[in-house]
Amino acid sequence: MQFSESIFAARFNITRGDLEGYLADALSQGGDYADLYFEYLLTSSIGIDESMVKSATQGVSMGVGVRVIADGRTGYAYSDDLSPERIRKAARVAASIAAGPSKIEKFGLNDGATHNLYPVLTAPTETAFLDRVELVKRADRAARAYDPRIFQVQAFYADSLRQVMVATSEGVLTIDRQPQARLNVAALARKDGGEPQRGQAGGGGRVALDFFLKEKTPEHFAAEAAREAVVMLDAVEAPAGEMTVVLGPGWPGILLHEAVGHGLEADFNRKGVSAFSGRMGQQVASELCTVIDDGAIGSRRGSLNVDDEGRTTQRNVLIEKGVLRGYLQDKLSSTLMRAEPTGSGRRESYAHIPMPRMTNTFMLAGESQPEDIIRSVPKGLYCVNFGGGQVDITSGNFVFSASESYLIEDGKLTRPVRNATLIGNGPEALKYVSMVGNDLRLDEGMGLCGKEGQSVPVGVGIPTIKIDRMTVGGTG
Repeated sequence: MQFSESIFAARFNITRGDLEGYLADALSQGGDYADLYFEYLLTSSIGIDESMVKSATQGVSMGVGVRVIADGRTGYAYSDDLSPERIRKAARVAASIAAGPSKIEKFGLNDGATHNLYPVLTAPTETAFLDRVELVKRADRAARAYDPRIFQVQAFYADSLRQVMVATSEGVLTIDRQPQARLNVAALARKDGGEPQRGQAGGGGRVALDFFLKEKTPEHFAAEAAREAVVMLDAVEAPAGEMTVVLGPGWPGILLHEAVGHGLEADFNRKGVSAFSGRMGQQVASELCTVIDDGAIGSRRGSLNVDDEGRTTQRNVLIEKGVLRGYLQDKLSSTLMRAEPTGSGRRESYAHIPMPRMTNTFMLAGESQPEDIIRSVPKGLYCVNFGGGQVDITSGNFVFSASESYLIEDGKLTRPVRNATLIGNGPEALKYVSMVGNDLRLDEGMGLCGKEGQSVPVGVGIPTIKIDRMTVGGTG
């Protein structure tokens, strides 16, 4: 998209000359760098419970964030009013916060190069609202029809169309149109008056509405959520103690994201508070482990044509054959660490300052057959799905709850297990990876990552992997 075609030029009558003037205001009290982040966001959501649509929302928000960096200091101000007077005021406030001795004398804006990772002509947000309502109704019907033991279903659909424009004092002007949609289904099952068991599934991405009609339908997600709930009706309590753990492909990559990925974000490392700080070039994992963060995968939930600082996204190798090779960098961290930016500057909205964040984080496939990995374990735990989790960035210690897992006995999957908790340390856990499957799978597209009060969409992935030693918390 060219600047002349942008919503900001057409609807708000913002010209290239205006942008250069606002940047000049931002740098009026000195500074090393300044940028403008314009955002126009359309959102909608639909929720169904007890077979009734109980919530339906549509919204519009817009605004601009102005950032100035001067000698390591950052000034940030924003406005939800895109009138010239308000934008200039925000620019001057940011300037006064970061005022520095250096000064940029002259710059001109040129269109920056971008990918075209999500060529969606009509975003879901732009389709008939009743068509999207029908998606959650179909999910509800399908989950209830799966098994008579399913007694409660909740389905939730959300989409957005974010149009952004980033102008920087480095002379780069980038524009992006970012569609996003996801559908989630949760089901509860009960047997013989016993304790209810929950299953959930969902997915989406930067896709058109046809994705939910032809590729991953509401019936697909509903069946998966209902299946998990029904399977867990026969689950036994999880064993406790140190044992071999096998992670299944796909969504279990959330453990990699939390336990390792956050520790590889540059801001934690330049401050020296990450478990990976100062370990560049060192062996931090098994040589079977190569960890990638790639924001340039077509149509994925965590992908972006450009990051929220206007830089083209790319594939970043973080850990290569167990050796730490890189951190995820934004503009500020890369400047302070004298490193190259990696297209990892992200923010929740115009009202938030950018910081280094993950996009789509995954481990590369290995050479082992998944069935051989299971056969190699005389006694252990196989984890298929995860619920919540948390990690301490400084120590790398993590705790995760497995929502669906199975006992491995004599090399075979046997009984389903409930209430299993994985407890460990991110860098230590990766050292005990002894087998990596050839079945890399990315998640269905439902990840949301929180950091310092900001949430952004992300993707995760992993092949089947065997971890020889991990502590499992349970009551069995």
